[in-house]
Amino acid sequence: MKKSLVVVFLIAFLSINSLASAEAAVQAGTACPKAGKTSTANGRIYTCIKLGSKLYWNNGTAVKPSSTSKQPTASVSGTVSQQNASKKATSYLRNSSFSRSGLIKQLEFEGFNNADAAYGVDAQKADWNEQAALKAASYLKNSSFSRSGLINQLLFEGFSKTEAEYGVSRTGL
Repeated sequence: MKKSLVVVFLIAFLSINSLASAEAAVQAGTACPKAGKTSTANGRIYTCIKLGSKLYWNNGTAVKPSSTSKQPTASVSGTVSQQNASKKATSYLRNSSFSRSGLIKQLEFEGFNNADAAYGVDAQKADWNEQAALKAASYLKNSSFSRSGLINQLLFEGFSKTEAEYGVSRTGL
């Protein structure tokens, strides 16, 4: 009985220590175990993303001290239309990657006027470099591109030259 209790405690201790070590190792740009996994470290929430054939922790988003939710939330200020545009933008960014101008165009297609669409997109406080990296990785998952071809595709999608170059660089091209 004593031996089995000691073994159980030893296993629990080792499990806790290995979890703490894994969490401590989370840092932007380092390898991660599974796409979509999230981890909190140093006041930031990191998400494991696939770029090319490798998995990396993204740059993370700051954890707001008063918030316990890990999901982005829509802004509560603004007109009803602005709030709805913000919620729709949140939904799109949860499911896909966009440039700022591409997301505004998508919201306009949904029927929002330009001002409300821009408000909704800006309320996301998205990292457009990270969006470019995600979009580049998505393209490479489904097709083959040269470095310049992928940069041109991201420019076509509405990313700035700097964002497109950053995104493609993160894929390893």
